[in-house]
Amino acid sequence: MSLITDPEPAELTQSTDASTAPDLEREVARRRTFAIISHPDAGKTTLTEKLLLYAGAIELAGAVRGRQNRRKATSDWMALEQERGISITAAALEFELEGRRMALLDTPGHKDFSEDTYRALIAADSVVMVIDAANGVEEQTRKLFEVCRRHRLPILTFINKFDRPSKDPMELLDDLERTLGIAAAPVNWPVGSAEKFRGVYDIEAKQLLLYEREAQGQHRAPVDMSALDDPAARELVGDEAYAHFRESLDVIRAAGTHFDAAEYLAGRQTPVFFGSALTNFGLEPFLQALVELAPPPQPRLSDSGIVSPTDDRVTGFVFKIQANMDPRHRDRVAFVRICSGRFEKDMVLLNSRVGRTVRASRAYRFFGRERETITEAYAGDILGLVNPGQFAIGDTLHTGAPLRFLDIPRFPAEHFGRVRLQDTRYKQFDEGLRQLEEEGLMQVFYVTTGRREPIVGVVGALQFDVITSRLRTEYNVEVQVEPATYTAARWLADPTQTLPSLGGQTALAVDRQERRVLLFGSDWEVQYFERQNPTIKLLAESPVAAPTTR
Repeated sequence: MSLITDPEPAELTQSTDASTAPDLEREVARRRTFAIISHPDAGKTTLTEKLLLYAGAIELAGAVRGRQNRRKATSDWMALEQERGISITAAALEFELEGRRMALLDTPGHKDFSEDTYRALIAADSVVMVIDAANGVEEQTRKLFEVCRRHRLPILTFINKFDRPSKDPMELLDDLERTLGIAAAPVNWPVGSAEKFRGVYDIEAKQLLLYEREAQGQHRAPVDMSALDDPAARELVGDEAYAHFRESLDVIRAAGTHFDAAEYLAGRQTPVFFGSALTNFGLEPFLQALVELAPPPQPRLSDSGIVSPTDDRVTGFVFKIQANMDPRHRDRVAFVRICSGRFEKDMVLLNSRVGRTVRASRAYRFFGRERETITEAYAGDILGLVNPGQFAIGDTLHTGAPLRFLDIPRFPAEHFGRVRLQDTRYKQFDEGLRQLEEEGLMQVFYVTTGRREPIVGVVGALQFDVITSRLRTEYNVEVQVEPATYTAARWLADPTQTLPSLGGQTALAVDRQERRVLLFGSDWEVQYFERQNPTIKLLAESPVAAPTTR
């Protein structure tokens, strides 16, 4: 991608004539951009793989098309993810499903997730929430749900693992409503559970969907459809399990919440589906609902008003930066959520933060680590632009009149560690820290007294392992991250303000932009400082956007 200092006005103006407007509207209408959230081990990665299997994007669950010997999760491309079998960083997967262009943002499901998780939700138009049938709503789900609620994202719920011992389905619905404060509307109902799980009943279509187990769940599960009172179905399920199923179904149909599409789109109601991603039971109706119910790209708020996805001008924002996805080239990729217009390869875009233009000469679509060059993109698409350092998270890119989308928030760090270099590669060490911070993986601070050793703040403690692993594998640097005594970082709203003497474990530090930050040893210390110094305003988030590129 090349930097252009003196743009021609004509290059920044995109026109859409009457003949292309219907094409723009059609392409936008068929796009679906969604994220998948869950607590650890709820089956999110398995569901992601099965979605790709049913879409025809892969031939066997766990294997990219044409690479049948690859047994790692398609979305888990980082070495540490493949070693541990967990998702650590958000990944973009784009594919076709029943005439829709689907963009799936696969977020980390591990309890020690990063800011990456939150930012992926901001780039999505809707969410799939995966719940473990044995555990119900868990802590991580609650945290991610609150982000979805704040951004009013519609949520489809898939209650997974009904092929194992599970809670009663009515208890699970009650848990959703009580814990998350959202109406839960069952769209289908499980027939049996654990080893007696046989399928689901489609409440609206009044049809039983009975499944056959398929070896290792690598292919689509065969399904038989029958009426509710089919004697053969009753015999297959068993008298006791069938009787319990009918009793609970009657209660739900009489007293349960009925699905309302408007309430779902408003984020006040979640349609609930039951099934097993591992055995593929109940997947088809869920995926059909995802195609039919999930909203197309939505309008976005900017400093110059609402931006419609069918606006003529191209707009988008950077929600993720990832370094070294391709180890051979050591490149950095800026992930851009397209919000409006028709993007074209080699198009000139203005970065509103720095006031400079870039020519999008290297634009990619991603499928995990795999990438392909694209020539066009529309609202809802996730675009990868090779980033030689001129992009930052939250940047707005656009043609036409100036605008800027709302800033992407930084989420407060909850864990802090001191990074100590174990060799003499200081230049590589500094470069690695800088690039990882640019990605939003961590926040770096330097205490103003004593040794100038970097202290990193992260949302989840697993990120310390990620930092160590990536500095070693991507920058050839050996480090140790030792736990620091701090639990909170607060920026000074007025950087010129005089500070009192600091006591306890509180320390004065600066971030990479030399902004003053107070590091506290406990939440109590934060509260005590605020009570004792009411004239000093503290900020939990960085007070200004990233610095401009010189």
